[in-house]
Amino acid sequence: MAVAPVLTFLGGTGTVTGSRFLLDTGEARVLVEAGLFQGLKELRLRNRAPFPVDPATIDAVVVSHAHLDHVGYLPVLVDNGFAGPVLATPGTIDLGAIVLADSARLQEEEADYANRRGFSKHSPALPLYTEESARRAVGRFRPVGYGRPVEAAPGVTVSLQPAGHILGSATVAVTIDGPPGRTLFFSGDVGRPRHPLLLPPAPPVPADVVVVESTYGDRRHEDEAKALERLARAVAATAGRGGVVVIPAFAVDRTEVILMALRRLAAEGRIPALPVYADSPMALDVLGVYRRAIAAHDPEIRPDVLDAAADPFDPGKLEEVRSPRESMRLHELYGPAIIISASGMVTGGRVLHHLARRLPDPRNTVVLAGFQAEGSRGRQLADGARAVKMLGRYVPVRADVVQIDAFSVHADANELLAWLRPMPDPDVAFIVHGTPAASQTLRQRLVSTRGWTAVVPAAAERVRVD
Repeated sequence: MAVAPVLTFLGGTGTVTGSRFLLDTGEARVLVEAGLFQGLKELRLRNRAPFPVDPATIDAVVVSHAHLDHVGYLPVLVDNGFAGPVLATPGTIDLGAIVLADSARLQEEEADYANRRGFSKHSPALPLYTEESARRAVGRFRPVGYGRPVEAAPGVTVSLQPAGHILGSATVAVTIDGPPGRTLFFSGDVGRPRHPLLLPPAPPVPADVVVVESTYGDRRHEDEAKALERLARAVAATAGRGGVVVIPAFAVDRTEVILMALRRLAAEGRIPALPVYADSPMALDVLGVYRRAIAAHDPEIRPDVLDAAADPFDPGKLEEVRSPRESMRLHELYGPAIIISASGMVTGGRVLHHLARRLPDPRNTVVLAGFQAEGSRGRQLADGARAVKMLGRYVPVRADVVQIDAFSVHADANELLAWLRPMPDPDVAFIVHGTPAASQTLRQRLVSTRGWTAVVPAAAERVRVD
């Protein structure tokens, strides 16, 4: 008797991080997404727990895009014996190489800093993985073009389509050979219908089983015009006080979107001409990837961006900060000015040092430009914390804090439902990659508006997909 194919939810359940979905057909194992858990300590500890199956028994990994919560676990898999291909679009491979190298470097630097300052509970503090591990993981990438089905493992075919989230992002259709054949459709992270840089996501393909994200499953994004006005007011008010605006931003896509917004506001005279410091080597490397994609007329890029004569990412006084010494000099900077630095949820990176310097001063402003996961420092700031622990000590929060979700490149609840509308009814839909409230809200709307069988899976839950 044939073994039924089973899908196991190893991450992205009850949280917006750590997406990992293991498909076991009985003849092959394919892991869709290999993300890091971020945010709460109890989630981060899962990154160090033994993987539930021997990574050496996984035939292939497929990743939808290059954000850390989708690719950041790859070096751990490789360190523990995974030797198969990692299937991804060329854009994801270009960005993934940058993201993984930076992730490893940050972990090594933070472990070294903790050891030197003596505030780690572990002696010695160790990184989750090293730069050498990241290089070996990048060596497992294999390019897959949009709309070109490839065999991922015996009896398992994978096809990718544009997701409009970041450059190279994709939805993932996984077909198990029959009879009867079965198709599983993974949304990855779905982009917005009007992304400042990218064309909208391709329509979802018919499938028997759907696994859909719900990051903003219970919310709608603020109107773009209102969001730009709020950003303009925050920048102008801070400049008037002689302060500095610090914008924690993901290096991949979010930094580009924010720079484009600042360029627009400066061109329209809605903010003063200020120096803008992009302080993230990874973000600058990613800027290079996006600039090359624009120069090459990448078909993912919006035509109006391709046709623009000037650099769309330069607000007029852009300063690219690469070296640690240049970054440290910004601590002596007196405003008005804008600093954009990773990470976007304030979980690590140079932005910690900028916030430790700027948060105690009421002349300054912190702009949180997107979703802040539970347990992250960004979430604490968004929730009004008056002190936040970073770099081993508590820093008082006297600066203004402004959250503007409209700069997110995730589809909101209505946009997700509109994107799914043309999809034929599946046998079942699994709602993942969201807070419990967001996932349950999206589930209820799919049940009430579409009549779908929709489920929010539990962590480590196994389901038959035959």
